Amino acid sequence: MKILDVRRERAEEIVEEGARVVFAGGTLVYSDETGYRFACDPQRASAAKAVCTFAGEQERGRMEMCVGSTAELLEYAPNDAFAALAVKHAREGPLAVLLKRPSFLRASELSESERVAFFVPQEPFARALLERCGPLLTCETAYAGGGSEGLPSSADLLFERGEVAPRLEVCVVDPTRIASEP
Repeated sequence: MKILDVRRERAEEIVEEGARVVFAGGTLVYSDETGYRFACDPQRASAAKAVCTFAGEQERGRMEMCVGSTAELLEYAPNDAFAALAVKHAREGPLAVLLKRPSFLRASELSESERVAFFVPQEPFARALLERCGPLLTCETAYAGGGSEGLPSSADLLFERGEVAPRLEVCVVDPTRIASEP
């Protein structure tokens, strides 16, 4: 696994390295304000399988689609007035909106779920990475920075940022429940 230190490298250069890995079908580990995530291009079957397998092995193996902006999030919810309203009125900070699973995601990648959380971080490096090569299929890791405990062995690239303790609560909105209620 290649390791790039986000604290010491130029952000533009390492974002490009991440894009090369993702576009070649690889996997990476990066951090945002909630911790470290194992990620890949959701349309690369072998990489998606690696992320899903790792998620299944983890105690907190929740899968999410991460995107770089709320505008990109809304691209996956065309004509969804509830999702647009949720995004418009969400408080500052990281945001997760549950949406109907997009057709490009196979159900097996998300435990047969018809809904998937689309997550928009606020952390600048994570947003830059996602804007360049997202959306990314991700799962949380137990990795806290430094060492190798909690890292997926199949990761191709680690963006090291040192110790990252979750420091912001995520606003989670589920407009699919509102839309389905009578």
